[in-house]
Amino acid sequence: MVPQNPTPDENFDWKAAESDVADVVDLDAARTRRNPAPGTHFDVTLDESPTPGGMPVDPPAAASGRVPIVPVGWSTWPNIKHSIRQTCAVTTYRIGFHALRTPKYAILATFWAVVGIFRLAGQQITWWWVTEQYRLRQAAADANDPAMWLKLHREVKGTRLWRFLVLSAEVLVIAIGGPVLWVTAPWWVLAVALVPAVAGLAHIGRPTDRPIITPATVAGRFRRVNPDIILRAYYAAGLGHPEKPHQQIGFGSTMARDASGTGSQVSIDLPYGKTFDDAVKARGAIASGLDVAVSQVFITRDPSSHRRHTLWVADRDPLSQSAGRTPLLRGKATDIWQPAPFGLDERGNKVELPLMWTSNLIGAQPRQGKTFSARLLALYAALDPYVKLTVLDGGGKPDWRKFAMVADKCAFGLAMTRDGDPAELMVEALREIKADVQDRYERLSKLPVDVCPEGKLTREISRNLKYRMPVRMIVLDEFQEYFDLGEISKEIASLLVYLVKVAPAAGVIFVDATQRPSGIGNGQVAQQFISFRDNHQVRLSLRTGSWQVSDLVLGSGAYSEGFDSSTLLPSYKGVGILRGASDATPTVRTYFADGDDAEKILIEARKLREAAGTLSGMAAGEDVARIARDVLADVRSVFEQTERGLQWEDIAARLTDRMHEFYADITAESISAQIRSFGVRSVDVKRNGKALKGAKADDIDAAISRRKAA
Repeated sequence: MVPQNPTPDENFDWKAAESDVADVVDLDAARTRRNPAPGTHFDVTLDESPTPGGMPVDPPAAASGRVPIVPVGWSTWPNIKHSIRQTCAVTTYRIGFHALRTPKYAILATFWAVVGIFRLAGQQITWWWVTEQYRLRQAAADANDPAMWLKLHREVKGTRLWRFLVLSAEVLVIAIGGPVLWVTAPWWVLAVALVPAVAGLAHIGRPTDRPIITPATVAGRFRRVNPDIILRAYYAAGLGHPEKPHQQIGFGSTMARDASGTGSQVSIDLPYGKTFDDAVKARGAIASGLDVAVSQVFITRDPSSHRRHTLWVADRDPLSQSAGRTPLLRGKATDIWQPAPFGLDERGNKVELPLMWTSNLIGAQPRQGKTFSARLLALYAALDPYVKLTVLDGGGKPDWRKFAMVADKCAFGLAMTRDGDPAELMVEALREIKADVQDRYERLSKLPVDVCPEGKLTREISRNLKYRMPVRMIVLDEFQEYFDLGEISKEIASLLVYLVKVAPAAGVIFVDATQRPSGIGNGQVAQQFISFRDNHQVRLSLRTGSWQVSDLVLGSGAYSEGFDSSTLLPSYKGVGILRGASDATPTVRTYFADGDDAEKILIEARKLREAAGTLSGMAAGEDVARIARDVLADVRSVFEQTERGLQWEDIAARLTDRMHEFYADITAESISAQIRSFGVRSVDVKRNGKALKGAKADDIDAAISRRKAA
């Protein structure tokens, strides 16, 4: 049997009691849900004490119902000083704002004062004539009550007479006193009398919806966020249920303002079985439940539990505000061993990017600020006179041309220039860097322990000119173009993959930007493109077309962690998700530096390099154009007198051995492509019992003869 009046108890066995009867409703619990007690939200009790780092959004009243006698802003000396500074700053701004607009205010006030004169005159005439009594007299006439009508008529005549005398006196005072005051009174008396009169008449004359003085500051309006609204949003998004057991949303902290004062944050505990990924996927629904824009809602993983995360709701869209111009405009020398100023995160905190030992990948759709973001890092490196720059732009845009003032090597676009073929210049530059990296590792291993304690490059070694091991930065913009140039792309791809894997530990920094992070090249080149793209530690993804492209730029798994650059708005320029630079993954508003800013910085950077004696390569005027070689004659020269054919591998090996300064990184594939372009056949050549592709001496001789005949 079921007890007649069961007492609600969490240890009571309801299932046993309900096994043979209809459902029993816990009336006390039902009443509690309809009329929650103070401090109870959907049957979830919130924490009473706020977490460090912010103030409660809605501070709870004291138990006694009293509020502080002294406001918080004036309770301590630091708060008093801050309040005074803030008040003075706002007051000064308002004074300047209105002072500049004083002539406008004077003209508007004069105009509406004239209108006010006529409007005031009309109001006084209406007052004199006692028009409000007309309805009473008309009602008496309609009721055929002559006595009442005569009484009202006598009363209105008397009132009109008295009011006429008042208005006549007013006119006489103005007509006589006005000219007398104008002639006899000092200017300050006139001002004291005239200013209030004009202001009063202008107030009467202007329409109520057209104020003369416009406000200097406008109070921001934003949605109030409290625990009830948070719960409503999460339940509406399907992340829990307020009445089902073990499906309630919990709070891991008190709702509080963040340290920057630009939003509200709280730690959310999802029901068991719900994950951080579920919250990320429901971000749009959560924003709808909060009645804010999606760009104001940020969800961050909590490492303590997969069902816990931190929700931050910004008062306004934080990404729509510019981070301002780069601090590099000061033109001061930088230190590549220190983090580079890069921008501001969504909460207005400064974001600095460590560059040493890293490779940096920047990806985005066109015209989203990809090149500007990469150029910021290159400008920082340019201001360090002990950094050797190599700038290679596959797009040939004007954005990078001014770097010729400081770059050791540079190439722009893919069309032939007076310096030579940009692709060949790139190959030469990469070969030289590869040789330098290999030489560095050998020399570092031989340095004394007191100079090079761990066998690694140090700041002192890199800035000591006698060691000839400066930090290098390779900047590649639109690098996908270099993987789609035909045969020469094979060597470029091979060199880039080698360098991005090996060179950072030798002090070579990569800054690479692309708008196509996939689908480039074919065969081995396509694989090397993927290998090159995936070997970047730090990644910045500005707006992309889809979450798949975002994942390619940010790295596999970024989407599942809640990072998707395709959700960034098209209006966000220079805004991207930065992953890999630190434990956090902020959304960064990069600093701005246009073409003129970049030129100013580069002029200062060149002066610093000239003073330090580190200007080199193209910037120093050295002729770095590739020396033209007669490749047919060189290949023919490696044939012995008795040899009628050589395999391509043997030809490449002999060229490297005998003409190392010109063919240090030549491969069988690249030499084959060059020779076949002259009409030389690639045929089977048998050597040591193996038949591999190569060239016949007779075919090479024939190609040389044809060239001479032409």
